[in-house]
Amino acid sequence: MPSKGSSGAACWDIYALEDTELKVRSVTMVRTGLAVEVPRGFFLDIRPRSGLSNKIRVANAPGTLDSDYRGEMLVMLCANDYEREFIKKGDRIAQVRLERENKIEWVEVEELSPSRRGSKGFGSTGR
Repeated sequence: MPSKGSSGAACWDIYALEDTELKVRSVTMVRTGLAVEVPRGFFLDIRPRSGLSNKIRVANAPGTLDSDYRGEMLVMLCANDYEREFIKKGDRIAQVRLERENKIEWVEVEELSPSRRGSKGFGSTGR
């Protein structure tokens, strides 16, 4: 079952259901054994665990569980190094947070209003 690492944690830790070998520079779907029914108007945000990336050089791709999805929650993991990595049953592999869906209306326009920053991006505001 998901658990929180501390009383101030914003997310719930998710665990591997079984031992899994991660292939180098390939995405591996890791099973959690969890299936959830997310309330309508919400979604589960699957987020990386910084400790996993830092300690064993494994990255997980963020994901989203929509309110109408009824399958098993899978976590996409990728070994970043030149060696295979192994996830053990019970390892914390991701974290999730329940978020409210924002209703927006898209409007097509010919141009955007001006701003000081303009179209500068990718580090243009500093470090």
